[in-house]
Amino acid sequence: MPSTLETILVGLVVLLVILWFRPGLRGAFERSRTAEHHWGDLVLPIGLVIGFLLFLIQIT
Repeated sequence: MPSTLETILVGLVVLLVILWFRPGLRGAFERSRTAEHHWGDLVLPIGLVIGFLLFLIQIT
């Protein structure tokens, strides 16, 4: 179990990392809103992974 000081320090580091990446994240979200959405590009790999996992479960 980490001490209270360690927990506070980890929280501060996480906060600093979030603030450091914030300008880039804001731009990425803006580009995401204006971009075309291709759901098939996302669904196909996820479906393949799920199918492969089901296959692995069946052969064990």
